[in-house]
Amino acid sequence: MAFLRACGLSELEENTPKRVELDGTPVSVVKTEGEVFAIHDICSHANVSLSEGEVEDCQIECWLHGSSFDLRTGKPSGLPATRPVPVYPVKIEGDDVLVSLNQES
Repeated sequence: MAFLRACGLSELEENTPKRVELDGTPVSVVKTEGEVFAIHDICSHANVSLSEGEVEDCQIECWLHGSSFDLRTGKPSGLPATRPVPVYPVKIEGDDVLVSLNQES
C-alpha cells in the first residue's frame, strides 16, 4: 500500500479540516479526538467540499445541506446524503501525515 505525504501534523488544528489533493484526488485531513483521519473531500450528495464544514463527535458536516459523515467509516448519519464517501488509511511518521488512496471503505 503506497502512502503519500498529505501535510505536516503540525499544520493541523484540532477539529479543523485541511483540504489537500493527492494524485488528483481531493482529500480532507482532520485531527480530532487524538487521531488523524482522511476522508474524500467531496460530499456524496452534492459536489461540495467537506473540508469547508465543521467537525464534531468524529463527524464532518457538509456546510451546504447539513449531512454529516463519520470520519472513521465515511457513512452519512442523516439526509439528504444516503451514500458514504471513501475514507483512506493514515499513518504518522514524525511530523508527516501520510495517506494511502487505497480505500478503507
